[in-house]
Amino acid sequence: MARYELLNNIAHRDLRVSTRFGAEFGDDVGMVQAFPTEFAELQREYPIFFRKDAAGEFQAVALLGFDRQENLFLNQGNWNAYYLPGIVARGPFLIGFQEQQVDGQLRNEPVIHVDLDHPRIVTGQGEPVFLTHGGNSPYLEHVITVLRGINDGLQGGKEMFAAFQALELIQPVTLEVRFDANHAVNLTGLHGIDRERLAALDAASLHDLHRAGWLEGAYLVLASLHNMRRLIAEKQRRLREQEGSQGQAA
Repeated sequence: MARYELLNNIAHRDLRVSTRFGAEFGDDVGMVQAFPTEFAELQREYPIFFRKDAAGEFQAVALLGFDRQENLFLNQGNWNAYYLPGIVARGPFLIGFQEQQVDGQLRNEPVIHVDLDHPRIVTGQGEPVFLTHGGNSPYLEHVITVLRGINDGLQGGKEMFAAFQALELIQPVTLEVRFDANHAVNLTGLHGIDRERLAALDAASLHDLHRAGWLEGAYLVLASLHNMRRLIAEKQRRLREQEGSQGQAA
């Protein structure tokens, strides 16, 4: 169970966060939520798809592996990519909202909460959240930037996905991948941008997407699919390694 508290530099002055990676931190997942604000970074290393959440609404996801608990970017406590998805980089923190007086008016202002039961919360090691005299540490400043991107991405994503749906650009895809003679996978439930429908849009629709800022996102999602080759190659490498280990054991 999560145990959230409003972050402050008095109650949490000694708070430290582990920045290692592994199953013990919940990093052994096959995909993570992604946000339009990070598409430009994600598309360099991760395949980006869409899927429906529990409420039936579309969200973007970055594919990390081919099984529910397979993250092919994990390796001995490291995350082998230059860019870390925001949902991972935020660690035990999230943005909440609190009523505050701003210029004489009550407003819901964003504030940071921390999950004190999160496995990344550690004692005596890891990255400090606050400096000795109470200021934000460089780590926390980075987290704040990440959280702002997530918050902006959540809002923009709803508009982007609605625009894509209105033009029927989001279509289901089935990924049938064979790694070798003995291993294959069939991923369902994912959606992607329909390249042909996008190419066939009339000038007015393209202009509307461009003016709203969503056209670039569609092309970034399409460009990200080239990363499937890297993911497949890493899966094949690990299968060969696994079979080699089993052969030696026998």
